[in-house]
Amino acid sequence: MKIKIINTSTHELPNYETHASAGMDLRANIATAITLNPLERAIIKTGLFLELPVGFEAQVRPRSGLAAKKGITVLNAPGTVDADYRGEIGVILVNLSNEAFTIENGERIAQLVIAKHERAEWTLVEELSVTERGEGGFGSTGVK
Repeated sequence: MKIKIINTSTHELPNYETHASAGMDLRANIATAITLNPLERAIIKTGLFLELPVGFEAQVRPRSGLAAKKGITVLNAPGTVDADYRGEIGVILVNLSNEAFTIENGERIAQLVIAKHERAEWTLVEELSVTERGEGGFGSTGVK
């Protein structure tokens, strides 16, 4: 699939690091380093603008290494870039660690996954079919 992209950053376009990768790394496009103190958040710009086909979204997801090693994650994970959005992709990062973390220009800060989606059409009914699980949720199918 080909997707139109504008890159106003000085960094290479996002790409797949391996043949089986689902996501592409997004890089910070910032004039000066940004330090996130514990529990602080910031929108980090990427310099990227997309034109997605209708029926597709771009999902902004955390990088597992940043989350595991530094406690840095995407606050609204996954963030959704809709097909009709034409603004710059920004990543809402939050520092969940106990130490300050500095984001440098060009640093890999998140992943971008392109995903197909369906549009739902509601059918209003008075009752739903019965299942074995029923109304059990929030851990009801896990270890007891």
